[in-house]
Amino acid sequence: MAKRDIIVIGASAGGVYALKELVAGLPADFGASIFIVQHVSPHAPSLLPKILEHVGYLPVHHPEDGELVQPGHIYVAPPDHHLLIEYDQVIVKKGPKENRFRPSIDALFRSAAYRYGSRVIGVVLTGLLDDGTSGLWTVKRLGGLGIIQSPEDALYASMPRSVLEYVEVDHIVPMSEMAELLVELTQQPAPEQPVIEEEEASRLEAEINIAAQDNAFNMGILDMGALTPLTCPECNGSLVSIKEGKIIRYRCHTGHAFTASSLLAEVSKTVEENLWKSVKSLEETIILLEQSGKVLSEGNNETAQEYFAKAKETRKRSDFLRNFIFEQQKFDS
Repeated sequence: MAKRDIIVIGASAGGVYALKELVAGLPADFGASIFIVQHVSPHAPSLLPKILEHVGYLPVHHPEDGELVQPGHIYVAPPDHHLLIEYDQVIVKKGPKENRFRPSIDALFRSAAYRYGSRVIGVVLTGLLDDGTSGLWTVKRLGGLGIIQSPEDALYASMPRSVLEYVEVDHIVPMSEMAELLVELTQQPAPEQPVIEEEEASRLEAEINIAAQDNAFNMGILDMGALTPLTCPECNGSLVSIKEGKIIRYRCHTGHAFTASSLLAEVSKTVEENLWKSVKSLEETIILLEQSGKVLSEGNNETAQEYFAKAKETRKRSDFLRNFIFEQQKFDS
């Protein structure tokens, strides 16, 4: 009987410290395969494999696309690439971002759950917002185990707390106990995988293929959820809503995906950017009016005074809008 031998781990802010502690505690004969998504900058090389290999006993590396999965190895998602698992191969692709990230924790978890079912152990560690919540929900949906780092133990508790709100997890532990727990769980036989409806399975497979650079529009993603009046903040495409238990997610026809929280964060960012553009335009108007007034004051003082008056009124509007932005930032924080 197969054991729980596929471990998928997601971390964001503060994750390097947590991952170092976890990997350092795993024995050299650890038999499960581990896949890690740690949010990192897409524009710089990642030293995480070297860092983790230095503190532990297991081999760690950024995998190549199509590489065969081996037991006792740790695979770390390369910067700006999704890390997926399919038919005992590692898939490394630059599909559309999910929750504004590539690599995406949800994409990794989803692919592992779909291919390996109850053999999967999903682990969500420290981080901001909620990447990993939907993915861990899918892991549980298909018979796998769900683990989170104790929010009190996490440097940033948002990700594990989000999981707690939407997913019935199996274990909540501090990092000091995580390695020992994984060793114990990987010795257990994997139970029979639950059967899900064909429609749900098809949508799940489509979302995995989207992350692997397949064409979301041609696969009919717009028919896999309820069409909304919202648009994608990445590409302005139409968004459909997808329901997973208590979770509401959104995906556009080009493939970008968002949870409600990440969509709100991106929309708020767009609103702020547009407001600052308005401030810029108002201040450019002030500059133009004042410069024109100075020129006109030499020969047409009445018109010049009109320009100065308009500049003064525009400055009031600019100051009001600037103060409004600062108040909005307090509300969003």
